[in-house]
This record gives sequence, structure tokens and C-alpha cells, in this order.
Amino acid sequence: MSRADDIFAANMQDILKNGVWDTDAEVRPRWADGTPAHTVKKFCIVNRYDLREEFPILTMRRTAFRSCVDEILWIWQKKSNNIRDLHSHIWDSWADETGSIGKAYGYQLAQKALYKEGEFDQVDRVLFDLKHNPSSRRILTNLYNFQDLHEMHLYPCAYSMTFNVSGNVLNGILNQRSNDMLTANNWNVVQYSVLLCMFAQVSGLQAGELVHVIADAHIYDRHVPIVEKMLQNPRHAAPKLVMDTSISDFYRFTVDSFSLEGYQWESLDEKIPVAI
Repeated sequence: MSRADDIFAANMQDILKNGVWDTDAEVRPRWADGTPAHTVKKFCIVNRYDLREEFPILTMRRTAFRSCVDEILWIWQKKSNNIRDLHSHIWDSWADETGSIGKAYGYQLAQKALYKEGEFDQVDRVLFDLKHNPSSRRILTNLYNFQDLHEMHLYPCAYSMTFNVSGNVLNGILNQRSNDMLTANNWNVVQYSVLLCMFAQVSGLQAGELVHVIADAHIYDRHVPIVEKMLQNPRHAAPKLVMDTSISDFYRFTVDSFSLEGYQWESLDEKIPVAI
């Protein structure tokens, strides 16, 4: 059975059993009808996924693989902050009339800085170091730029990625300040697993572990019945990630460069509302 299912189920059961409710607190998020969106949460959940063993996608419900890849390419490859460059509607609620989400996500990765080796944006600096200085302990990105927060339509949730090369294995740590566990947990795991695989391939490395550190792991009140039902679903074996191994340039990857072999999942009939 998929280890991603086991990790996800253990997280959700722990939150439901031992989490802290914010019912008595003033909260920012709202449901579409204007009702406050309260949560039950656990502080600091840390999950480890070894990509050498299996690809960590849920089977107890479907995770939209192509949309996950499309968004990670939108942020990391296109370095865009405009939803018109994205092929899904997940960011529509945070975009303005021009399609912009402000100085967030891709905008931050595109910002350049001058180093002794030359000028790089955040993504190109990672790619340079993985090839030319893999023993560095300084290979990381950060989207949480305090100077620009007031011009972001949503503060970055998954805000930092740290890369570490051990031998010929590329590992990564994804830091996330906040995670809507039902809606976005496995979505983020899938995205950053694919990103780690892309960076490893173009750097001549093997993808190893993705460590996911979540400061505030929460389940929204209207998600609780859906979660309880979903946890009863059967689970399947993890699928195999298939990549176009001919690609050696990070900027040549497309959504069609990836597929899942043998992906089986259980249907989830309930529509998952998203708090804004």
C-alpha cells in the first residue's frame, strides 16, 4: 500500500484526536457564505518521503497530478505570478483584474542577486550550485520576503526549499508555515517531489528524500466529515513516476514530460470547499 496514504492518515487521525480548535478565536479565513472558517490543528508535523522507494501520491482519493505539475512549473520554471500563465483555476480567488497575485511565489523566485560568479535569480542559483558546488550547505530558496508581503495577495504557504547533496543523492526540505491538510497537503508533496526529481535529473543526481515540515497543520471545520469518510476508503499501491529522461535542461520540462504508471485511486464524491 502507498506510504503516502499511511502518512496522511496518521496525520489526520492525530489532528482529529489531539489537535487544538480555534473555535473561540477570531480568524481571517472565511467560507464563501461569509462564515468564519475555523480549524483544528497540530503544531509542527514533520513527514519524510523517500523517492527512491515510491512516489508519494494519495490513493485513498485522487490527487490531480497534471495540475500539480502545471502549478509547480508555473512557479519555478515560468516564475510567473499571473494566473493567465496557469492552466487551472486554483488561484482565481487571489488574483486581481489583470490576473496578478501580486509580488508572490514566482515573482520572488525571479528576483536576481549579484554573486561572485555572476547574477542569478533564485532558481538559477540552485541549478548552478547543484552542478558546480554540490557540497554547499547554502542551496536554498525563500519566498517569504518581508519587504514585499504587503504587495502579495496571499502570503506564501510553502515558502522555503532547502537542497542538500549527499554523495550522488539530492535531498530536500520543504518548509511550510500553514497547510490546509485535506485540500493541499498531498498536492504540495506531489509538487515538490516532482521538483526534486527534475533538479536531480538535470544535475546528474538521484532524487532521495523530501522532508516536509509544516508549522500549522490544520483541518477546517467543514472538512472534518469528509476526512472521516475518506479515511475509511481502501488504499492501493503507489504508482510509478515516469519522466522524460532525455531532458537535461530544467527549462525544457513540460507537463507532458511526466506521467504516472499504475495510478489507482478511490472516488471522493463530496465537493471540498476552500476557505479564502
